[in-house]
Amino acid sequence: MKITEIRDKVVSIRSSMKNAFIQFSEMTVSAVAVLTDQVRDGRPLVGYGFHSNGRYAQRGILRERLIPRLLKAQPDELLDDGGNIDPFKARAILLRNEKPGGHGERSVAVGAIDMALWDLVAKWEERPLYRVLADRYLDGAPETQVEIYAAGGYYYPDRDLEGLRAELQGYREQGYTSFKIKIGGAPLAADIRRIEAALEIAGSGSALAVDANGRFDLPTALEYEEALAPYGLRWYEEPGDPLDFDIMAHLGAKTRTPLATGENLFSVQDARNLIRYGGMDPNRDILQMDPTLSYGLVEFIGMLQMLEKEGWSARCCIPHGGHQLALHAAAGLGLGGSESYPGVFEPFGGFADDARIQNGRIVVPDAPGLGVELRADLFEIYRHLES
Repeated sequence: MKITEIRDKVVSIRSSMKNAFIQFSEMTVSAVAVLTDQVRDGRPLVGYGFHSNGRYAQRGILRERLIPRLLKAQPDELLDDGGNIDPFKARAILLRNEKPGGHGERSVAVGAIDMALWDLVAKWEERPLYRVLADRYLDGAPETQVEIYAAGGYYYPDRDLEGLRAELQGYREQGYTSFKIKIGGAPLAADIRRIEAALEIAGSGSALAVDANGRFDLPTALEYEEALAPYGLRWYEEPGDPLDFDIMAHLGAKTRTPLATGENLFSVQDARNLIRYGGMDPNRDILQMDPTLSYGLVEFIGMLQMLEKEGWSARCCIPHGGHQLALHAAAGLGLGGSESYPGVFEPFGGFADDARIQNGRIVVPDAPGLGVELRADLFEIYRHLES
């Protein structure tokens, strides 16, 4: 296999919604297509990738550094012994002449390409990615169904408590049984009213998580922890700055609500520091590292290997992102589930058009690769990108 061209496109996912920290009126995503000289079923073999919401499109890094490096590589620098793409070799080429640390935007650009490369790996083998991963890392025993939760409950300028209830009820009617809403974008008393409204639909605290998106300082994070405790929520997510492990450590020593964080940690080193210094409990807490934001699945696999050595189970990991790569990773690497964004961050926030959610679980598609082609509005972006 030879990579012949890599194309990228900036796609808008603008919305009027906001969380505790940002609003999404200018949000963009990079879509990447990796073209090859191979043909399957009369069509060129192309890998599709993108990165998760919350980080902007990475056109500069992609075009000025990463894409040229990959295109200059000799085929034997990129392929395994069977002639398939080796994402680990590709990762080394993408990061040539890059200093360690400073992971923020660079890791997102690499993650988008990495997703496209893993799509190619599985398409070359004519199998879904989760089965490829399970053969390599899970003794060939993937999980064909994955638990997912509906991540919504954003702040909208025209949506009141009744609107929040209607949103979550809509998710329940789609088959979801657990939900997540935002906090920290309103005063505590107003957020408590939002939680109580959401609980009317969720039914119990164990079916509802809350996400502060890194908004709070330590006193505010502790104030919220005390207010949240009686509700028995599923988790309290990203209370403070993602790299302020001191806030997490203080909460970890006090909280009665499980903690969740990790979507804004982009390397094995970041995740290791969280485990070492963030007061996280492997018997209680959730890790949410997102492969498309953290240099891709290659780095994510390294995180899982590090976590195992530190006494953490892969079941503690429920990736952020609500995309196909996280879903296949959950099924093929034995994770605890995956996020989902029904009707949010379109066209990137969803799986297959015919996906059915039953009792909070989704069947992973058996199409070759990641199954981007099974989502018509998402595939349309790549169809135009290829032409």
